[in-house]
Amino acid sequence: MYKYLLWDIDGTVLDFLSAEAYAIRTLFHKYNLGECTDEMLKLYSATNVKYWDMLARNEITKPEVLIGRFHEFFGIIGVDTSVAEKFNEEYQVTLGDHIEFVENAEETLLLYKGKCILAAVTNGTKVAQKKKLRMSGLDKIFDAVFISEDVGFEKPNKQYFDFVFEKLGITDKKEVLIIGDSLNADMKGGYDFGIDTCWFNPQHKSNTLGIPVTYEIDNLNKITDVVTDNTSVNMGSTQWKV
Repeated sequence: MYKYLLWDIDGTVLDFLSAEAYAIRTLFHKYNLGECTDEMLKLYSATNVKYWDMLARNEITKPEVLIGRFHEFFGIIGVDTSVAEKFNEEYQVTLGDHIEFVENAEETLLLYKGKCILAAVTNGTKVAQKKKLRMSGLDKIFDAVFISEDVGFEKPNKQYFDFVFEKLGITDKKEVLIIGDSLNADMKGGYDFGIDTCWFNPQHKSNTLGIPVTYEIDNLNKITDVVTDNTSVNMGSTQWKV
């Protein structure tokens, strides 16, 4: 059984898309930008993912992600791009006003509370994540929280994981499992660092990046199969679906 479970937050424990939609639509109303349609939301989401993926590849910086995504999005839909910086500031805060757990996330975390060391590993902004953790009660569930802005490095960089391991006092990588929905940040980071990975893939997306994952699940209630049976079913870099 794994001793340390490293959990991504957005898209793994908390439903990020619902919070994203709430925050964008709330601020569109506040800034008198008109209706934010479903098509606009899809466009923003795709733009947002593109920028975070570039960050994971160390192609741009975090500030360039936060402002650049809105600058590009507003430019496409015909909104004055000068509002991007202020919009982003309020967006970080508003994200924490809408909390919705991914199916079976809270129950699974509580199942392992006290049995494993539960740590949040997130690239989200400090402002947004601290509010989400507080409003959701996750700050009382996780034993440790590692926000990239505090760490000084983002997932998937080795330095991020070095920091986590040092703070948690981890000496055996075989005792660690990272669970996340991002191939670029979570799975690549875990694989490169030499720890087991569990790709949360509820939409059954193709692994187009070819990043080896240890396990792949489509529902978080299947974590129990992974965590308790890892000594018998762990197949290293071979993908094991449950």
